[in-house]
Amino acid sequence: MASVFQFQPAWKERLVVTGPGGAFELDLPMGVLSANLPSAAAWAETAPDWARALWPALHAELTQWCLDHHADLYVSHSHGVRWL
Repeated sequence: MASVFQFQPAWKERLVVTGPGGAFELDLPMGVLSANLPSAAAWAETAPDWARALWPALHAELTQWCLDHHADLYVSHSHGVRWL
């Protein structure tokens, strides 16, 4: 199955995520490598049209990315997204 998203760690503890309609940044704390993803409900409240229905794919692909990079994944309603 082809990936929908690409993940690129960036300076200042950011994970740049590029999708089919744009890009955004998630927090990527490095003390204990971990990615912070908003909950599906929080995502639906703030995501642009192109991304709104893609949370399940993002969650699955980010889960795999975290496993591959020995990182923890935290999902919470309070985690934010910076839309680029």
